[in-house]
Amino acid sequence: MEMMKAAGNPVRFEILKFLVTHPGCITGQIVDHLPLAQATVSQHLKVLREAGWVVGEIEGPATCYQLDREAIAWFRESVDAIF
Repeated sequence: MEMMKAAGNPVRFEILKFLVTHPGCITGQIVDHLPLAQATVSQHLKVLREAGWVVGEIEGPATCYQLDREAIAWFRESVDAIF
């Protein structure tokens, strides 16, 4: 349920779409893609991370984000089971 709630926000959904085409993306690239402040993007990433959509790995002064493959697989299976 948390995954659905997190992805229901238009900004977070846009971040998820961006990460599909830009795996291993650093926060700055996401900020450049969106018309939002870095702090706002970081807050949205925190929600996505807590919901299980993304994982972040610190690389020097930046955090590199990517979709959590196991969580995505679980989500797909759950949605497939409904339909």
